Amino acid sequence: MKSTIARVEAVKDLIQEAVDKGATSVEQIHKTIAELPLTALEKRGLLGEDGEKALRAVDLGIGAVYDAIRTVNREIGELASGLFEALENHADAQEKIREPSDD
Repeated sequence: MKSTIARVEAVKDLIQEAVDKGATSVEQIHKTIAELPLTALEKRGLLGEDGEKALRAVDLGIGAVYDAIRTVNREIGELASGLFEALENHADAQEKIREPSDD
C-alpha cells in the first residue's frame, strides 16, 4: 500500500510541477501578445501619457491571474499530500491492528 501511495504522490508532484511551469510559460506568451498592440499604440502616441500605465496594468493583471493559478495548484498539491499522508497513517494503523501481540 505504501509503495502505491508513494508512486501516486510522485505522479502528483510531476503534474503539479508541469502545471506550474506551464502556467509560467503561458503567462510569458500571454504578456508578449498583450503588449504588442499596446506598444504599437504607445509608439504612435495614441495612448497619450497613460501608455506606460496601460502596459503596467496589463502586465499586473495577467500576472495576477497566473499567480492565482500557481497558488491554486500549490494548495491542491498540499491537500493531496495531506490525503496521502492520512492514507499512509491509516495503512500503518491497520498493520498494527493486524499484528499479533507479543505479550
